[in-house]
Order: sequence, then C-alpha cells, then structure tokens
Amino acid sequence: MIINSKILRFFRVKYADTYHIIMLLSCIMVVVLILPKEKRFKYEYEKGKVWMHSDLVSPFNFAIEKTPKEITADKKDAIDAVLPVYKFADRITAIEQEAFKIDFDTKWKAKFQGNNSRSKNFKAGIDLIDEFYKKGIIELNNHYQKKKNADYYLTIVQNNVATNVNSSALYTPSRALDYAKAKLNKANDDIEQGFLLDIIQDHVQPNVIFDENLTQKLERESEESVSLYKGMVQKGELIVAKNDVVTDDVYKKIESLRKEYEQTGLFSGKREIVALGQVIVVGISLSLLIIFLYLFRKDIYNDYRQLSLILIIVTGMLVALSWAIKIELPSIYYIPYCIVPIIIRLLFDARLALNIHILVVLIAGFFVPNGFEFTFFQITAGMTAIYSIQNLLRRSQYLVSAFLILLTYLVCFAGVSFIHEGNFSKVEWIHVAPFVLSVLLSLLAYPMIYLFEKLFGVTSDITLMELSNTNNPLLRELAFKAPGTFQHSMQVANLAEAAIYKIGGNALLVRTGALYHDIGKMRAPNYFIENQKKTGNPHDELTYEESARIIIRHVTDGVEIAQKNRIPDAVIDFIRTHHGNTRVDYFYQSFLKNFPDRIFDEQVFRYPGPIPFSKETGVLMLADSVEAASRTLKDPDARSIDILVEKIINYKLEQQQLINTDITLKDIETIKQIFKQMLMSIYHVRVEYQSAGIKLPEKEALES
Repeated sequence: MIINSKILRFFRVKYADTYHIIMLLSCIMVVVLILPKEKRFKYEYEKGKVWMHSDLVSPFNFAIEKTPKEITADKKDAIDAVLPVYKFADRITAIEQEAFKIDFDTKWKAKFQGNNSRSKNFKAGIDLIDEFYKKGIIELNNHYQKKKNADYYLTIVQNNVATNVNSSALYTPSRALDYAKAKLNKANDDIEQGFLLDIIQDHVQPNVIFDENLTQKLERESEESVSLYKGMVQKGELIVAKNDVVTDDVYKKIESLRKEYEQTGLFSGKREIVALGQVIVVGISLSLLIIFLYLFRKDIYNDYRQLSLILIIVTGMLVALSWAIKIELPSIYYIPYCIVPIIIRLLFDARLALNIHILVVLIAGFFVPNGFEFTFFQITAGMTAIYSIQNLLRRSQYLVSAFLILLTYLVCFAGVSFIHEGNFSKVEWIHVAPFVLSVLLSLLAYPMIYLFEKLFGVTSDITLMELSNTNNPLLRELAFKAPGTFQHSMQVANLAEAAIYKIGGNALLVRTGALYHDIGKMRAPNYFIENQKKTGNPHDELTYEESARIIIRHVTDGVEIAQKNRIPDAVIDFIRTHHGNTRVDYFYQSFLKNFPDRIFDEQVFRYPGPIPFSKETGVLMLADSVEAASRTLKDPDARSIDILVEKIINYKLEQQQLINTDITLKDIETIKQIFKQMLMSIYHVRVEYQSAGIKLPEKEALES
C-alpha cells in the first residue's frame, strides 16, 4: 500500500499536467455517458406568448397529443360510461321461495290453528314473493349513486343475455316491503296483513347481485381504449407563423412535434453527433473550471484530493440531473441544485462556489425544459445560498440560509408567473412544492460535508466553527497551562479577524488559526514572558543558544500537538508560518553583544519557516507581532500606538515575510488602521528593548 502510494505520488509530480488532463477527460466522459442522447428541440416557446422564430411548418405527419389533464378527463369519462354489471342469482330465488313456504306453515299452525283462510293467505304471500324475485331485488351501490337512494342505469346479465335497465325498474328491499304493504291493505278481511308482512320481510333478499370483477374488467378495457391523441397535423401544414400568439391549440401541436422530434428522431441526425455536441459543451465548461483553478486557486489545482472532490461534486450533480430526466421526474426542480454551492462554499470559498454553480447550471440548462427559466431560478437561488453563509458564525445560519433560498425561489416563481400569466388569479402556486422539497434536500449538504472532509482531507467552516469554540479541549488545556498565552491568542484572534474581514478573506479560518498558533508553548509555558511570574526568569540560567532553541521549538511543538489532536492542516499552517523564517532577535543581538568574536551558526537563532503564503496567514503574523509589541506601551495614546503599528508592520515588510501572500499595499494600510483603532484599549506594560532600530517588547524578543 505504501509502495503504491509512493508510485502514485511520483507520477503525480513527474506527470502533473498529464494527470490533470486525465482527470478532466475522465470527468467529461462520465458526464457525457450519463446524459440523455436525444436530440434537443431548437425552439423556445411558451403558451400565451408570441412565437419569435420563423414560420413553423410540419416536416411530416404527426398526431396531436392530448395533455395529461385531457387524458385523465377522457379516461374518467370512459370509466363513467361503463354501466355496473349485475347478475340474477337464481339460487337465492329458489332458496327464499322454499324458505317462505316452510316458515309460513310453521308460524300459521302456531298462531291460526283451525283457521280456514290458510290457502288464501299463503297464495297472497307466495304471489308477492314470486313477483319480487321474478322482477328482481337489488341492493343499490353507493359508488354509482349521484345522491343517496338515487337510481342509476345498470346492465343485467341473465342466461348470457345482457339488458340495460334503470335500477328504478327493480325492487329494492325497502321498495318491495312498501309494495307488499300497499297491496295487502287492499286485500279482503280474510288476509292476515301483519302476519304476512312479518314473514315476507324475512325473505326479501337481493337476487340481482353486483359483479364487481366483470365491471372492473370492463372499466379497465374502456380506460385502455382511450386514445392519447386528438387529430392529426399533415406534412407541410403551418403550425404557427412568426409573431403569432402561441394559443392553447398551437401549444399542443408544438409540444407534440417536439416529442416526436426528441423521442422518435424523425429529423435527420445521429446519436453520435449529439454525443459529440455534448462532449464539446461539457468539455468547454469543465475546462474553464480547470483554467479558473490554475489562474486563481493554484493551491486547489495542485492538490489532487481537493481537485478530485470538486470534479466528483460536479459530476454527481449532473448524474442526478440525468437520472431525473430519464425517470421523467414530475418536476426537474425537485433536484437540490443549491447543494453544490453550499458544499463548495463551506469547503472552499464563495468565489469558487459561484463559478462552479454557474457552470453546472449552464450545462444542465441544455438538457432541461425551459432552459432559460431553469438557469434563472438556479443561479439566483445559488447566489443567495452563497451569500447567506458568507460568514458562518452560528449553526442557526443553516436554517436561515434555507429560508432565504426558499424565499428566493418563491419570489422568482412569482415574478416569472406574473410575466407569463399577466393575472394574479391564474398563478398556480401548487408548482412551488418542488422548490420546497429541493430546499429541504439541500440541508443534506451539511452531513455530506463531514463525509467529504474525512475522505478528502479538506476543512469546512463547520469544522472551523467547532474548533474556534473556546470550550474545545485543546484550548481549555492551553488556558489552564499557559493562561497568558491564551489571553494573547484571544487578542490576536480579535485583531486578525477584524483585519481579514475588512480586506477580504476567511475570517473564521484566521480566527481559528490565531487561537491555536501558540499551542506549542504549553510544553514550556514559563519560558515565555506572558506566562512568567514577577519572580525569576528561567532564561537567566541558560545560554543564548539554548534559550533561542526553546523559543523556536514552540513552533514545532505546536505542529506536533496539533497533529496529535487531529487539528486540520489548514489550521496547522498558521502554527508553522506565524514567525516565518525570522530570527529570535533578542537572543541573537544579545549573543553578538556578549560574544562579538565567536563563530556561530546563525540558523540556531532563526525560525524554520515557511513564511506566510496567504492573506490569512500573513495577517496573523502581523497581528501576533503588533499585539505583543503593544504591551510595551506604558502610557498608550493615539500617537504612540500609531508609531508602534507603523514600525512593526514596516519591519515585517522589510524582512520580506509577506512576499508570498496576495496582500496589497492598500490592504496593508487598511490593516494598520484597524490595528491602531483596536489597540487603543490595550494598556499592558512590557519590558522594552532596542533591536534593529525598532523598539520591540521582551515577548517579541523571546518569540521572534
């Protein structure tokens, strides 16, 4: 594993340009392979708007497709046209007739023994039963009734013969009893009306039974028989003329033509040519991204892990887009496009996030319906996402950011809808639902960031925010073992953060770096003046070389402690660079003064470096030196602070400690003004000494 890693690193260094090209081509190939290869309809159009292109003439015969609403309505009508199917259940008729006879005989003997009117009563009852079952008794189905107890048409199947009738032509159990009661009321005195009604009531059961399976089968067949088309457009027929309004009928014709064009490929053309076009479009977009990184973010360009991460994020979003198109997602806006700028912003910076987001959206715009609207929605929402987390200080900003993104979508949707419809009442607000889901899915960016940090070794603002919490175990240990150093680090953090916020940079990164830049002093806190008590200085018992080594060692000790506690490299860089390659001048000048003729190695008194290489690390070096030096002022006032800041910063410039940073002269002047204003509140006294024509504090002597 180690050998393979070394071999890979060797090829990365020796063939760096080739490696970048391979990564770029691999990304282009993956994106092109997953994108749909259907040819794109070249016209942009909207219902109710003017057709801005030349006259559109049908190049071939094609059918006009119905809209989804029309198809749904037609299917519903087709289903409603199917009459429910019922069948006569002869078995029920025979059973109930026989049961009536048995029940009548039993109850008559028990109640009317010796009554000579039995035959008349039996005939009256059985005639009614026969009449009911011959005509048919039905239980009305609520599904087919327009209102309660309403009749409806149905199909009765008897002896394989189907007859359409209205349910009013049949008896229901209640109608049968009402009829029996009315007829018996007209009978002579020999008829026992109450007796017969009680028995008839027990034997009136539906014998016209609903056939659910057959009915559903007929409904499915009717639904499937609904045509998806309505009418034809003939070859050579004018569909819409230039400057004509795209009416509803014209819109349906254009949509049908577009689908024929994209799905069946009736126009001349090959998939290979479409793929070539995609290679060109995607290749140009991703090449511009690589060029941007080469020109403006060489640190990312030369870091293969970070470069791979960016390409994976870009590719992943385009894969999600292609997947949504292939499965015909109801709305393309369900895809959380804002997840890309959020991740890139929190892992890198706002400028890179904006560039990548625009490139991804521009590529996607070629493959989605209404590409201009899509691009407008996504770019505005992405910019809001980036701006809303520009300075991440609290976790609550995640939810605030999500709310602002959703608000941007809603406002943009309202604006576009007003342009399209020209009427408040016609805005279909139901279409904002995909935007809501998209914003909720965008919150997945935050757990994904943690995963990317672990896999690719990058540091997000979320991690920096956690590290900058003074309750962090390492900072608490620093406060306990070296309280003076901890207070110094807090002051440096305030100075550096204010300066970088003004000149532009990652304020959270510089604050975190400032809090940890001196953690190496924990191993020997008493050798640094801010932690010493008034009685005794341990340097008095050491040679100048030994004192210099102890002072310099706090940098390497700090790096070691940070690495042991898994502090990110982005923060460790502040520990390495906050003294650059300057000398520990106090002990160096003291050695020269006391041993002018002795030969020695100057590197003993010099920090190992490297010098600062970014705005953030450069500002920290200046803040560290200025804060330490300011403590020498016994009676600080505006003039003394002004002179001190000017001398300290100019000294660092003379020592060429900022030549690798992109801090401009204008930035230097801004930094000076901020430091002067903030130092007016500092009144700590430090031992003064002269070095290289500059008055520096003893702390500065022990560190620099």
